[in-house]
Amino acid sequence: MAVGVFDLFSIGIGPSSSHTVGPMRAAAVFAGELKSSGKLESVASLRVDLYGSLAATGHGHGTMTAVLLGLEGYHPDLILPDEVEERLASIAETGTLQLAGSVPLPYGVNDMVLRPLTILPRHTNGMTFTVTDAEGEVLHSATFFSVGGGFIVREGEEDAAQQELEESKKELPLPFRTAAELLGRCQSKGLSIADIMLVNERASRSEEDIRKGLLHIYSVMEGCVEVSLKREGLLPGGLKVRRRAPDWHERLLKEGRDHGSDYRDPKYWQEWVNLIALAVNEENASGGRVVTAPTNGAAGIIPAVLYYALHFAPGMDQATQEDRDDVVVKFLLTAGAVGVLYKEQASISGAEVGCQGEVGSASSMAAAGLAEVMGGTPAQVENAAEIAMEHNLGLTCDPIGGLVQVPCIERNAIAAAKAINAAKMALWGDGSHRVSLDEVIVTMRETGKDMSSKYKETAMGGLAVNVVEC
Repeated sequence: MAVGVFDLFSIGIGPSSSHTVGPMRAAAVFAGELKSSGKLESVASLRVDLYGSLAATGHGHGTMTAVLLGLEGYHPDLILPDEVEERLASIAETGTLQLAGSVPLPYGVNDMVLRPLTILPRHTNGMTFTVTDAEGEVLHSATFFSVGGGFIVREGEEDAAQQELEESKKELPLPFRTAAELLGRCQSKGLSIADIMLVNERASRSEEDIRKGLLHIYSVMEGCVEVSLKREGLLPGGLKVRRRAPDWHERLLKEGRDHGSDYRDPKYWQEWVNLIALAVNEENASGGRVVTAPTNGAAGIIPAVLYYALHFAPGMDQATQEDRDDVVVKFLLTAGAVGVLYKEQASISGAEVGCQGEVGSASSMAAAGLAEVMGGTPAQVENAAEIAMEHNLGLTCDPIGGLVQVPCIERNAIAAAKAINAAKMALWGDGSHRVSLDEVIVTMRETGKDMSSKYKETAMGGLAVNVVEC
């Protein structure tokens, strides 16, 4: 199917969409196929091979445990944090995996084969699942690639998947692949970018379901923040990174307490934006429930900028709940349209193009969403998206210890502020600008190709090697 807003904003668990959500999804697909084939009861042994970036930073990104959960039949959008903790504790204690939820099999994290220096042709995030019977005969085997944002592709089906994508796009009322095409649609139809995206989404679901679905997505974002603000102490993983969001939240509430519990002092708008971004990404680093936006590593940017739109944009202090819901829907539709451009023309995978593909894409999407809900024309919205990405070009992915913590958490807050500034700059212009969004997207893709692999989610360069972990 053509990439839509609910593909770019999907519910999963942290800390990584490409290293946690994608592998869990692939393992669940493999387990489901095995179950439907009728060969499940004959399985005597299992082998999981992880390649490239999945092997290099898999421990810090929760890849191995995500694979175990997927092999048990759990899907990232349905499993709850309590279930994650319960099942992983059981597997660790018993050393036994419930394959496809029904066949006990001795298997754990340490049984996986890691091949960090082996890069499969399609993508650096490769994984192969193989099961054999008691005689050693292969019953089922499949190789998948986690290509960013939780998206997976099966080896050997890349061309078919691309063809299916192209065919499904033909069924859209107003298809687009480039920003130029998107702006052309807006001009010819007299519609906004959000309207164009809505028309296309209506090809597969009702407008009521679209609205309900997007509001649910935002409610999960809000829930993520609420849970994070109740947690204290250190983040897991050994870096001893202290959670800051709860203390920051208390300080901000104290600053506004004299004005009433719901008051948000405008002079602290950036502190609130920082808080939301930090809270989401601290929860993501904890393996909590988040929304890929469009990835887990960049999950805090869009919620933070949308929070700004709902609390600090002009006129929102007088807005009704319906008005606020309209802002959420319009913002996410616009951000989704820009996300489609990155997914179609470049990549949202840090392991493929560096953090510019994750944080950069999210910042660009957020800038577009904010410009749209603040009354920007399609040209101004495109300009906002371009400005945000232009100043994230070349951003490397070099997480310390392979954990989605440093520099990832703060990077979300910085990128959220960039998105807000980009939107404001675009709105002070008339939409005309020298560099187009399409040119920036192509530049991001080419920069990613040229970037050394050690700066693409391998923990082999940059901060990952120059900062002492303990």
